[in-house]
Amino acid sequence: MIDAHAHLGDPRLENDLDAVLERATAAGVVRILSCGEDLASSERAIAIAQRHPSVRVAVGVHPHRAMAWTDDVAAGLRRVAVDRRVVAIGEIGVDLSGRSAPREAQERAFAAQLTLARELDMPVVVHVRDAGPLARELIDRVPGVRGMIHCYSEGPREVDEWLRRGFVLSFAGTVTYPKNEALRRAAAAAPRDELLVETDAPYLAPQRHRGQRNEPAFVAETLAAVAAARGEAPERLETAMAATTAAMFGPRWG
Repeated sequence: MIDAHAHLGDPRLENDLDAVLERATAAGVVRILSCGEDLASSERAIAIAQRHPSVRVAVGVHPHRAMAWTDDVAAGLRRVAVDRRVVAIGEIGVDLSGRSAPREAQERAFAAQLTLARELDMPVVVHVRDAGPLARELIDRVPGVRGMIHCYSEGPREVDEWLRRGFVLSFAGTVTYPKNEALRRAAAAAPRDELLVETDAPYLAPQRHRGQRNEPAFVAETLAAVAAARGEAPERLETAMAATTAAMFGPRWG
């Protein structure tokens, strides 16, 4: 299995990370993408990947931290992106929930990082919350950018909007919540080869662990929920997702 998005450098995971990753391996997780939220956390993620062969890294500035975006930060991301464990630029995006950085700062940081990803020929890992139309507008200004929409939350009607832009949709533990039937319909609507699952650990634990710390081993429960929504065997989806991530992230993923 693949955990397509986690934050292994988060303090809630860092203190017992070896045990967390041992449980992930025991559950059948073979790759984890650990995503940065700023330059410092991106560097921590790389350090973790250097110690743990199952981990790959996305480096970037999260919309919540967009006020920290500077030319120096851009140069720092460009510098760390050369590491062989770095496979994407992320977590980047826009969040209009009212709990993030000012919109202008988010747009500036997102646009700059989309351009950086295109220049480096790397995919992006995109955070979108209450901001689908704006995120797509900004993406459309950078032709050729590609990647995944992490923790997809927009429902079935927007699936095609992302797919026709060449983006893969990644579903988190929220797809297991009883009230999220629209999200399960979205998972059923996505083609098998444009679909991933993730934990977003330590956040968004699946229903059986809801309210607890999330961790990569729990991605099996999200995979099972998505497979059930689609009427497919989890093993079939697991094989397709391995091929999807290999194609999207390239030789460094292997």
